[in-house]
Amino acid sequence: MFISILDFYAVCSSIFAHTLRTQEHLKTYFGVSSFKGVGKPILTTGTFDGVHIGHRHIINRIKQLTDEIGGETVLLTFEPHPRMVLFPDDHDLKLLNTPAEKQEQLAKAGIEHLVIHPFTREFSKKSAMEYVRELLVDGIAPYRIVVGYDHHFGKNREGDFSLLQEYGEMLGFGVEEIPAQMIDEVNVSSTKIRKALEKGDLATANSYLGYNYPLTGIVIEGDRLGRTIGFPTANLAISHPHKLIPAKGVYAVRVEIDKKWYNAMLNIGNRPTVKDAGELRIEVHILNIEMNLYGKELKIEMLDWIRGEKRFENLDKLTEQLELDRKEVIRRIS
Repeated sequence: MFISILDFYAVCSSIFAHTLRTQEHLKTYFGVSSFKGVGKPILTTGTFDGVHIGHRHIINRIKQLTDEIGGETVLLTFEPHPRMVLFPDDHDLKLLNTPAEKQEQLAKAGIEHLVIHPFTREFSKKSAMEYVRELLVDGIAPYRIVVGYDHHFGKNREGDFSLLQEYGEMLGFGVEEIPAQMIDEVNVSSTKIRKALEKGDLATANSYLGYNYPLTGIVIEGDRLGRTIGFPTANLAISHPHKLIPAKGVYAVRVEIDKKWYNAMLNIGNRPTVKDAGELRIEVHILNIEMNLYGKELKIEMLDWIRGEKRFENLDKLTEQLELDRKEVIRRIS
């Protein structure tokens, strides 16, 4: 996957509106050149996909250090995900967060400064020293850097914690590593969360994330079949092409529409009861209310798994099951 600087800023502009809705204490910068230095930046860096409870050990440590030292928290991340640039023919990677969703979770976690830097093939060829000197020191001027125990950086991941310590002594910043036991004790990783979602194990995924798995999309025109059987649905086009879509089935969810939250039932699947349904559909039925949603952006929080996808003999049987599903969703949410 090739991304130019123009492409990068196009992605950034697409999430700018979301920036206005995040917590006010988070300031976002697109590229280190736009970062306006702060006193004693306490920096961590990585992809942070999912911003899960393992990531929060690192975030909590830099917050603790800012309280002790009087600095400010800075998190440097990259767009797109490095694997998408380094392995463009590998289409298996799916992301837990869109850039906007990650931004929101980092704001909630208490990050004060978020720097989103473009990851390109040219950038990936920087040596460990070039990475540290040009990106970190010249771009952010960290007072201290905190990383996880398995952190690597620079071309071919040649840099590790020991090398970062050497550079810190040479270039004038402190370095701290989060011990393996502190991260491993929560027994969580982005890979484990992806696998849980792909199996429909929403309970495990949400517990590892520390929040309800989100989906964000725009309501598009459907065939209006749901309306004819008493279950009008909004068909969603997910806003990011690499966003992980959980296993097919029916879920209890909450939906944010115009800053208000509604209980709803979500279906992910190919609608096997409907002839020639074909492509994967993501449809949400809002409980006890009907409104025109075409063109609106919906934010969904996935609360609970109800059942897997089924094929029914006819639409009457499908309708009967949907009635049962709706009652179960109400029971789970209440």
